[in-house]
This record gives sequence, structure tokens and C-alpha cells, in this order.
Amino acid sequence: MGKIIKFIIIAFVALAILGAAAFWGLAGFFAPKDMEESLIPDAASQFFDINGRVISTTASEERRLPVAFDKIPKHLQQAFIAIEDNRFYEHGGIDFRGTARALWTNLRGGEVQGGSTITQQLAKNAFLSQERTITRKIKEAFIAKQLEERYTKDEILDMYLNRIYFGQGTYGIESASLYYFGKHVQDIDLAEAATLAAIPKSPNYYNPFENPKDSKARQEVVLDQMAKYGYITEAQAAKAKAEKLQLNNHKNQQKDNLSYFIDYCSQHIIEEFGADALYKGGLKIYTTLDLDMQAAAAESLKYLPDYYKDDYQLTQPQVALVAVDPTNGYIKAMIGGRGQDKFNRAVLAVRQPGSAFKPFVYLTAMDNGLTAATVVEDKEYEFAPGWKPKNSDLQWHGKVSLRTALKKSYNIPTILVAQQVGPEKVFQMAKNLGITTLIEDGHYTDINLSMALGGLSKGTTPLEMAAAYGTIGNSGKYNAPTAIIKIVDRNGKVIFEHKQETKTVVDAKAAYQTVDIMRDVFVDGTAGGAGIGRPAAGKTGTTDDYKDAWFVGFTPNLSAAVWIGDDNGRPLDYMYGSGAPLSIWHEFMVNALANVPVANFVRPAGVVIPPEPDIKNDDKDKDKDKDKDKDKDKDKDKDKDKKGATSVPGEPPKPPSKKDRIRENVGDVEPQKPSMKKRVQEILDGSENNTGNQKPVVSNVPTPRQP
Repeated sequence: MGKIIKFIIIAFVALAILGAAAFWGLAGFFAPKDMEESLIPDAASQFFDINGRVISTTASEERRLPVAFDKIPKHLQQAFIAIEDNRFYEHGGIDFRGTARALWTNLRGGEVQGGSTITQQLAKNAFLSQERTITRKIKEAFIAKQLEERYTKDEILDMYLNRIYFGQGTYGIESASLYYFGKHVQDIDLAEAATLAAIPKSPNYYNPFENPKDSKARQEVVLDQMAKYGYITEAQAAKAKAEKLQLNNHKNQQKDNLSYFIDYCSQHIIEEFGADALYKGGLKIYTTLDLDMQAAAAESLKYLPDYYKDDYQLTQPQVALVAVDPTNGYIKAMIGGRGQDKFNRAVLAVRQPGSAFKPFVYLTAMDNGLTAATVVEDKEYEFAPGWKPKNSDLQWHGKVSLRTALKKSYNIPTILVAQQVGPEKVFQMAKNLGITTLIEDGHYTDINLSMALGGLSKGTTPLEMAAAYGTIGNSGKYNAPTAIIKIVDRNGKVIFEHKQETKTVVDAKAAYQTVDIMRDVFVDGTAGGAGIGRPAAGKTGTTDDYKDAWFVGFTPNLSAAVWIGDDNGRPLDYMYGSGAPLSIWHEFMVNALANVPVANFVRPAGVVIPPEPDIKNDDKDKDKDKDKDKDKDKDKDKDKDKKGATSVPGEPPKPPSKKDRIRENVGDVEPQKPSMKKRVQEILDGSENNTGNQKPVVSNVPTPRQP
């Protein structure tokens, strides 16, 4: 009998050895050929702002953010090991006792459940389906063996934690930490770690949002297991159980106003690297956006009026705001509409710029020898048969300087200046400043005098207008607008990096002279009283029939364009650029630059700003001057009677007037804050230009063209 027992034992051992040998051999047969590639899970990409803050995560099919193993706290690793596979660091990928138990259950007609190690779960999630069959279980074991041979335990645990599903479309421990607690994984405490470790067993059932009671019960089981296996003490477990969890309240999160900018970046990435790279590649995309400036842009839209909802349920009028740093081309803020659709008006809406195009005419003039003191005459002209443009105030102003003509936005002088320097030069200047929508050839060419008033065949975009104006303020140096600084892949390799290419497109002296004129727009021009307390320049823009209203303005370090218009081409109820667009621009700039040091425009050496010429237009002006002189003499006589002489030789000069101080934008000038709501209402009431109900004829659409 003893020999028989001995034989049976030897036979059993031999069979076990042969079975093990066969198993190890078959393991290689079952191992996937593309194992390394398959183990790399799809991952969402992240967008960061200029200061490194996360601003968005791609809406991938699997919301996953890979995280390095050394970022995962030890207590979080131990929580998963305690509840999922307490012998993880002891077995070779398969817990034979657990597997045997699961197989026995299956042979008896039950479901295969339990018995899977962390390595087996990784094998299942990476290479197999979720079906519960004995065939899949065998394959799972074979693949687990291969994983153990190729990777260390820490590598396997790392891949497991970055792959598993946590419910709510969230994959991987970093995404789960952010989704459930609003924290990065490295900041998760013990109680939160146990809650996360509780979820994968049944992501819907143990979801702390949906089933807080069951989630809490499972969390306590995890903590008990951790204490049982010596990872924590009983006291630590009790403290963690008593902790009140602070879940991430998604309902109270701020409304996203970043979609237009994110879509703009995403389109560039897809064109360059493909959609899979963006939505599955786990890219880190470092953008130029400043979250604080973006918030200021969103807040400024409180001055946007609501007229009606169109057939597409879009509230009209729509709006676009885009801000660019002219020193490097970085897009700092972007709003492409009210957020009711995907159409990005900041970069795609090609609309007539109206008088906002005029600075390009005067910049060309400065570049061709004219100055702010050059005199032109504002009177009725017929530039082409039937084309007799007028001013918005329906008046003629006689001889005026270029400074006055631009800051007051007179039409005839602008056309005359364009005629003098040549429309083709104005056209080329606009192209040099980055305006790409101009038509150069054919019947609808923009090389025409109507271009001077912003009457273009197509129009321009807010982004290009912001960049063009910024170039004027940047001493004539153009930087193409850019939204992405660099892109890093999931392995830390930089696959794209923006290289700044600055081009000098206009002489710095001409640019500075134009800036000097445009600064007066805030003093006594079309935006008078809307200064922002620091050196700034800008221009209003309003088109025929009030279909487009603009304000574009800049400081030395930020240029912003605001456009308001109806998507369906309806008039804007007598809205001027000096109404809602200026109000929005003013609000944005004051807040966006609140923490940015004041900078002044660089004055090139040798630039001389001529004084305003003493212009006498007609006899009426002479009579007015005589009357003024008489009044001054009477005032002097009265002062002499009371105080003696009004001025004494050697007396210090009088302090500059408020107007002069505003124009110089000295540091002690506070931001001028007119009642913007009142301004908007006045504009809507049609009272700004005192024209009553009579519609001004500005003629700045592409109407008659010169032969």
C-alpha cells in the first residue's frame, strides 16, 4: 500500500510539473503580439493656460489622464492591493487558490467570479472582452503570466491604476480623483483613497454621487482590509471612517466660456497630428490663454443687449471679443459668441469693419510723409457717379487736420488721404498688418477708394483686426496670432513648440505718429471720456444700416477687438461702435490689465509731433474768433480791477489742463468710467449724433467703385 501511495504522489508531482511546463509554454502562445502597444491606454488630452492652470480636458470616449506612478500616494496603492489582491507582491500573476475556486464554481454551473489578481484584471482590460466564460478566464491567466515576465510589479500596478474604470465615463486614478474630489491624485487622503478603491468592483453601485450609503459601506470595508493586512492602524482606519468627504460639486462649477478657444486650438492640433492624437493620445497642450483675462472678457458681456431670438434659437445680436499680446502674438482671451452654438465669430465671422479700417489709411499717410498736422478739406465731393459720402453727423467741417479727421472719424478727409497716397498702398498696408481677407484682383477688388471707409468685398475678422491694431502700437512689428505655445506627448516629449517670428511691416516713426492721433480718440474723439487710466489708443467702427459695430483698441501690451452684429444681417437699432462695443472693450481692458504694470508706447528717436495747425475756415470763424477775443479782453479787465495783472513775467506756467493730462495718460489719471449703461441707452435712442430719426449716410459699404 505504501508503494502505491508513493507512486500516486510521484505521478501527481510529475503531472503538476508537466502541467506547469505546458502552461508556461502555452502562455507565450496566447500572449498578444502587440502587447506593449496594447498596454498603452487611450488618454484624454489637457489644455493649460499661460500660467500652467488646467483649463480643459478633451471629451474623449474614455476620460483618462495618465499619471506617473510616483505621483500615486502609497496609501492609495495599498488600498487597492488590500481590497483587490492582498498577495499581489507574492504571486507570479496568478493566485492559484483564487483561480481554482472560481473554476470550481464555474464547473458546478455558477458564474465565474472573483479569483482574479490585479495582473489578471489588467490582462482582461487591456486585451480581452468582459464576457464571463471559462475560455476568457484561461486566456486571462496565460496573458497575466506574460505580463509578470515582462514587467515589474510596480509597472503592472501603475498600468492597472491608470486603466481601470471608475464610472461616469472616468478612466484611471487621476481622472477619478479630479472627478470625484476635484483633486490631483497626489493630494488624495486616506478616506478618499479608500472611497476610490471601493468603486471599481461595481462603478455604478459604489458611485459616491449616486449611492453614497453603499459607497460609504464599501469604503469602510476597504479600510478594514488595510488595517487587517497591516497597511494602517485601527486608529487610522477609525479616523478615516469618521471623516466627512467633500465631493466635487459639478453643479456649482462656473459655466464654461472657453469652448470657442478650445475648439480653435483643437482644430489646429487635428490638422497637424490627427484626431486620435488629440482625443486618445494624452497630450499636454500649453496655450497662450490667460484665465483671468478670459474671465474679464466674459464679465464684460454684461453690456451686450438682447434684441430677439432668431429661427435657430440664437439670441441676437451676437458678439466677438478677442485680445492679443502684440509683443508676441499670444491670444490672451477669446469669446466667439454667446455660447449658444459652435460658430466662432472671433476668427470666422468676416464682417465689414466700417470706420475701424480708417487707421490703416492714416498709417499709410504717415508712412508716406504726411503728418497729424496735414490739412485736408471736409466738404461735399462726388468721387464716382452717384457716390457722395457724408459724415455721421450730416455736417461739413471745412478744413481739418488729419488728427481731427481721424479722431472725429470724418469720411471725406479719409477718402482724400487715401486718394493722395494711393489706394494700392493702403491695400498693401492692411495686408502687411495681417488682414488676409482682402480681394486683390477682379471686378470686386478692394483696391478702391471705398476701402478707405471700410467698404470691403468680404470684410475682416476680429482676430485679424486685434492683431493689426496691436502691430501699430508695437512700433510696426507684426507677430502672427498664435494660441498654442507647445505640445507635449504622454511620454514627456515636446512634439510642437511655437517659434516667434517678428516682422517689421511699417516704419516705427509712422506707427508712433498714428498711435499719437489714435490716443486722442479717448480724449475728444468718438470714444471721448472712455479712457482706461493708462496709455491707450483705439477707433470706433460703424457700418451702413448699423449692421456691424466695432471698437478696437490697444495698449503697448494688449490689443482687443470687440464686434457686435446680427448673424442674419439685420440692423442693430442705431448702434454705434461708441456704444455697446466700446462699453464692452472698456470694461474688459480695465479688468484684464488691473494687475499688469502700466507701459507707455515707445517713441522712436527723432519723432516730432507737430502742433495742431491754426485753421481759419471762413468769415464766420473769424467773427467767432473776434467775439472770443472781445470776451477775453472783458474778462482780463474785470480781473485787473479785482486782482491786478493776470500774469506776471517769470511766473511758473499754469498746470496742464485735464484734457492735456488725459492725453498724456500720466500715472495719476484714474480710469475714466462714464456711465456705460447710460451711454449704451443714448446710442440706442439715436441721440449720440443729434440726428434725430434721420439715418446718417456714411456710405462705407462696397458701393460704387472707381474705374
